[in-house]
Amino acid sequence: MKKLIPALLLAISLPALADRLPLPADTPASYRAECGSCHLPYPPSLLASGDWRRLLSGLDTHFGSDASLNAEERQAIAAFLARHAGSLSRLGDAGNPPRISQTARFVRHHREVPARFWRDPRVKSAANCEACHRGAANGHFGEHDIAIPELRE
Repeated sequence: MKKLIPALLLAISLPALADRLPLPADTPASYRAECGSCHLPYPPSLLASGDWRRLLSGLDTHFGSDASLNAEERQAIAAFLARHAGSLSRLGDAGNPPRISQTARFVRHHREVPARFWRDPRVKSAANCEACHRGAANGHFGEHDIAIPELRE
């Protein structure tokens, strides 16, 4: 019985924890600065390590922008992403080039979002987490904290 209670408490809290993906304490300042200068510095667990490696190998043409890094920054960021990457079996294929919004995990969590919301000028694309998730910058992606009121209906 003593072992059952902690297991039940953990099981109850898992859905809430699944919506919390804060950046790890050892996040390099360069990751926050370089990646965060154009978009949310995404939690590394949102892509598998191979996907992060592929993204880093093409930073000179990163979704239409030159996001090149110096060797020291690239190495620090690559090591950080590898340490904290998500599981390919849990996330699913991210496509080529890898996109968080193409993973099975993302699709599963967003399948009920009508297409018109992705085109909304306040959202612009599925990569703009902060447009809908008020707490995205702090790693909070819960459906109960959606910024666009129409999405709560």
